[in-house]
Amino acid sequence: MGSSSGVRSLEHTPLNASLFMPAPRVAARTFQDLVVWRKAHELVLAVYSFTAGFPKQETYGLALQMRRAAVSVPANIAEGFRRRGKADKARYMNMAEGSLEESRYYLILAQDLGYGDTGSLTALLEEVSRLLNAYASAILATDS
Repeated sequence: MGSSSGVRSLEHTPLNASLFMPAPRVAARTFQDLVVWRKAHELVLAVYSFTAGFPKQETYGLALQMRRAAVSVPANIAEGFRRRGKADKARYMNMAEGSLEESRYYLILAQDLGYGDTGSLTALLEEVSRLLNAYASAILATDS
């Protein structure tokens, strides 16, 4: 194993930990620092935009229900953020998850009624769902 081949042996190269380990995360100071909240807020804005094109008769029907359910997701994340106990925080994340599932149904219904293509909204909802599940799991896994 000579160095004449031009290839350095990895066993003699010091490992740079920053290449393999992510930088430590900075604790969120406000709910707005949470990626899950920002994505959930993005979903709300998209739902508002989507429902603006609904037929007039849906103004106080499906459009209102979709908006209410979508708004409930980041609202519950925000409310749970300042709760002190692990169980209390987790309860708000669970309520957010319930509202997300309600939103999932409304997207199916809107698609089936022919009110528009919900593919991009469903993809965003799935992303929020994954993030929210991870956040809720992290809350339950903490020692405090």
